[in-house]
Amino acid sequence: MSLYWCVVVFLGQKICYGDSTHPCYKIAYFQDLSRRLGFQEARLACEIDGGVLLSLESETEQKLIENMLQNLTKSGLGISDGDFWIGLWRSGEGQTTSSACPDLYKWTDGSNSLFRNWYTDEPSCGSEACVVMYHQPTANPGLGGPYLYQWNDDRCNMKHNFICKYGPDDILEKELGDRADPDYEAQPTVPAGKPHDSSKPEDHFPVVVTETGLIPNLIYVVIPTIPLLLLILVAFGTCCFQMLHKREARRNCFNDSSPLSSECLAESLDSNLVYFSVSMIVFLR
Repeated sequence: MSLYWCVVVFLGQKICYGDSTHPCYKIAYFQDLSRRLGFQEARLACEIDGGVLLSLESETEQKLIENMLQNLTKSGLGISDGDFWIGLWRSGEGQTTSSACPDLYKWTDGSNSLFRNWYTDEPSCGSEACVVMYHQPTANPGLGGPYLYQWNDDRCNMKHNFICKYGPDDILEKELGDRADPDYEAQPTVPAGKPHDSSKPEDHFPVVVTETGLIPNLIYVVIPTIPLLLLILVAFGTCCFQMLHKREARRNCFNDSSPLSSECLAESLDSNLVYFSVSMIVFLR
């Protein structure tokens, strides 16, 4: 599967909390395991879309992402096990097995955030240099509890889902760029439908989701069927014309005093052929 297909699939939903000073997020979840991406592929997919692979600045932002994933799991879309790449990784091979290894992990977007949410006994380092956020709701709990939302280092070529993050400047720049495109079509925004709760950090701001809408999808279905509809219409019109022509011919035969007129002869020939065909079928039976 091409990277382009992965990008197209997850472009349909962007979740923004609060005003234009706060980042937005996109969750790329693929039920089909073959469609998931390696770390560098996921990183590139986010950058193509004008964002970055998720960086986490604080426990509040961590809880925000957890809330998004919980809502995704409860959405009834069949979302199940599947870890998510975040933008934390360790480049280079130095000190991969020493106690200094955890300090070698950096954010791909250049963030200086020191916030970490490792699972028990992680990171294990070695050949595992890229980080996922656990999302395995059906797995049995381990020593550190359920495998949900804590971080784990993994081999960078493993295939996972991923989460993109968009800073306010990135969102505005992409929106202006899209509007400059002659094929740009404004996308509707709809409320997420989740009531505001000021007691929860993830609910400090209302949620707005942007989606691709139903009409573009219907267009992709209707346009390929146009030739078939035209063919059916032409065939129907031809049949109607022939039926009207034959009816008019019969009427002329009754009114025409000349039994040798061409239309009457053709009509009589058609009737005799039909009678002969029916007789032969009866005789053969």
